[in-house]
Amino acid sequence: MILTGTLINTGSIIVGGLAGGLAGRLIKEDTQDMLSKVCGVSTMFIAISGAMEGMLKIEEGGLVSGQGMFIILCLVLGTLLGEILNLEKGFERFGEWLKQKTGNARDTRFVDAFVTASLTVCIGAMAIVGSIQDGILGDYSTLAVKSVLDFIIILVMTSSLGRGAAFSAIPVFLLEGGMTLLARLIAPVFTDEAIAGISLVGSILIFCVGINLVWGKKVRVANMLPALIFAVALAYVM
Repeated sequence: MILTGTLINTGSIIVGGLAGGLAGRLIKEDTQDMLSKVCGVSTMFIAISGAMEGMLKIEEGGLVSGQGMFIILCLVLGTLLGEILNLEKGFERFGEWLKQKTGNARDTRFVDAFVTASLTVCIGAMAIVGSIQDGILGDYSTLAVKSVLDFIIILVMTSSLGRGAAFSAIPVFLLEGGMTLLARLIAPVFTDEAIAGISLVGSILIFCVGINLVWGKKVRVANMLPALIFAVALAYVM
């Protein structure tokens, strides 16, 4: 069935959010704060692992780093475009709308939880590769694996940040569902080099999400999202 992977992933986030909401009621506030920081540290190490995989290679028996100029160009150009479009504000407005419509008007952390969780589970090569595989081959195995990871991430985030994290299911459904339906059109664009570029730049963006979880909102990560578009474009040039 078409969109099977997207539905599994969306469902796992919803279930993780429900479980996290129940767990959050049993956990003291200072413990929730600590869980949020632990989640941030874990996110940063996962991101570092992904970034190093794209930057390091073995050459003549030693480790060699690269892709520095690629990263700088993607992040600078992407952030410049994102700041002009002010994507972060758009995310926040959508979060505020959701907060009102879902009866969470008194939840002061709702918007931050929604934006942080959405960026964490939407950015990355697994979402893109999995959606294309599901759309063209009917193979939803990659999205199924991602669903397990997202379940754990959203469970922890909901228990520590609040119910807004569970609503990250909406952008995940729209992003993965849209790419699955358009898979045959977008597949030629996402070459191996382009996917590697997205994975590298996406890992750096996820690292910034981790920074915000540990030290408070320091980086407007949503405004950096266009860097992923430049990662695809520059993959053909560099």
